[in-house]
Amino acid sequence: MKTRPGAVRPIIMAPPFLVGAAAILLVLALAAFGRLAPFDSGVVVLAIVAVSAIASRISRSSDAESQEADALAGIDAAVEGFSDILTEPCLIINDRAVLIYRNPAALKRFPRARTGDPLAFTLRDPDLVEAIDKAIETGTAQGTELHIPVPNETWYRASVVPYRPGEDRSFVAITLYDFTEQKRTDRMRGDFIANASHELRTPLTSLMGFIDTLQGPAAKDEAARGRFLGIMRSQSERMSSLIDDLLSLSRIELRQHVKPTTEVNLNLLLREVAETLEPKITAADLALELKLPDEPVTIIGDRQELFEVVENLADNAIKYGGDGGRVEIALVAGASRSGAHDAIIVTDFGAGIAEEHVPRLTERFYRGDAEANRKKKGTGLGLAIVKHIVARHHGLLSIRSKLGEGTRVEILLPR
Repeated sequence: MKTRPGAVRPIIMAPPFLVGAAAILLVLALAAFGRLAPFDSGVVVLAIVAVSAIASRISRSSDAESQEADALAGIDAAVEGFSDILTEPCLIINDRAVLIYRNPAALKRFPRARTGDPLAFTLRDPDLVEAIDKAIETGTAQGTELHIPVPNETWYRASVVPYRPGEDRSFVAITLYDFTEQKRTDRMRGDFIANASHELRTPLTSLMGFIDTLQGPAAKDEAARGRFLGIMRSQSERMSSLIDDLLSLSRIELRQHVKPTTEVNLNLLLREVAETLEPKITAADLALELKLPDEPVTIIGDRQELFEVVENLADNAIKYGGDGGRVEIALVAGASRSGAHDAIIVTDFGAGIAEEHVPRLTERFYRGDAEANRKKKGTGLGLAIVKHIVARHHGLLSIRSKLGEGTRVEILLPR
């Protein structure tokens, strides 16, 4: 319970442990002079120790309440009530930067923030300190940005507003507005534009060079013309694939938070993917092994997106693991420990991927072996698309690979 200004302060008394120690000495003295039996004196000493411990705990609780009362002294009930209805964290400090109140949102975000402690115990930021000093000095509201790197990287816009209910009282209200998602989106957009422009620049430069050559020195060279046109077509296909993947990724991100609602038969889905891949399998001289359970396995999901996931994974297995001679696509019902998930597993038995590259494979445009990826017409977006689709389905994605042993990609989808 919060103590309001004007409440009666507790009478200052000696610490309980001193009173207990004095009582124990008295009992021991009585026992020494034969006024108290040894057994009785032992019982009395134990009782005094127990009572002293309880009294100490009560005393500490009273001290804490007293400190809280001191911290809250001078806060108007209206200000406190207003801060409580805010959905953003609100911290109120005095002119010595000591926290005197925090609303429920602030307590939830900063559970270690305690009234009576300096604000620096909770938030340490030079820009925030400067804004507080300026607000107290000028009496005007200030604004700044606050970056908190741990435990999770977050960004806040801090509104620092001074409040003077009287000549001898001054407070500062700090309201924090979370804009972490906006910051991450801006960073992602910048990285995306930089990477996409880089990926498109290479084939465009190549096309422009061949066009200039065909219009100039090779204008009448039929053999060169045929070879150059083949390369130009390959570069055009690469740009077309990149644009298709970019559009697909953009479409998936727009629906990232929309939960799928249709029922999907995974047995039929995997068979359809296998049929679609037959021309690529034949051209690569590979064997495709499709392992399906006898009973149909159905989940709630988006059929088109799940088809894209399996097709992407199988296409990667053919491109980068084709030297292993075979690709395996398996469906396992109740694959998780709880039995609440079904697994789609795509495995190749090719050269594998170096261990240091595996954690970054789902990053946009990341290539462990950039040159080999370009030669095989990879856009670097396939696994990023897979990651987003799996996240939308509340599933789990794991990739395991070792050099010389191939790559195994497993997706767990909730039933």
